Amino acid sequence: MLKDWPDGEKPREKLLHHGAKSLSDAELLAIFLRTGVKGCHVVDLARNLLKTFGSISQIYQAELNDFCQHHGLGVAKYVQLQACLEMSTRYLAEQMNMGQSLTSSLSTQNFLKSELRHETREIFAVLFLNTQHQVIKFERLFQGTINAAAVYPRIVVEAAIKYQAGAVILAHNHPSGIAEPSMADNQITSRLEQALALIDIKVLDHIIVAGCHCYSYAEHGRMIEQ
Repeated sequence: MLKDWPDGEKPREKLLHHGAKSLSDAELLAIFLRTGVKGCHVVDLARNLLKTFGSISQIYQAELNDFCQHHGLGVAKYVQLQACLEMSTRYLAEQMNMGQSLTSSLSTQNFLKSELRHETREIFAVLFLNTQHQVIKFERLFQGTINAAAVYPRIVVEAAIKYQAGAVILAHNHPSGIAEPSMADNQITSRLEQALALIDIKVLDHIIVAGCHCYSYAEHGRMIEQ
């Protein structure tokens, strides 16, 4: 039984002494589940669920009926899990509120992952920034099929003018889970850089979200110097 484990190996005590990052996916899920089921302590239950669903992300994305079919889960756990997910999303959104300067590519990517990683269709969005790179607005501008979203530079330019942006970060997701940019991604990045340059707006980055992973054009040295 879990209560017989050494304190240093119990998920809660481990988190308190070493921080949440020291826990495995199964240990984090075990803390959320709180209790196991007959003949299976909570950590083993968490491991079984991860094996069944494939990942924490897949557990988050499970439909209510599918979620509740698994032993140890139910409507109450589903509601709690969705509330945890929404709180995480709102926390990251608050870090990108108006007036806050972007301090790192990692924080930007974490925010974009929280917004786009669970989408089953391709979404093209833009972070509009002022000249000090403070966030003005995050807006989803286009939604496409599972494979592509039609992106119109005119719409992006109009939105940038409306928000009086001095810079932008482009973003879209790859529901396939493959973060590498396609030829179409490269083409639209170039077209948007050129279109926005005509009104003196810098494209700082184009970030592709694919599940837990991101591809940054800027980090790969693929943005036009302006």
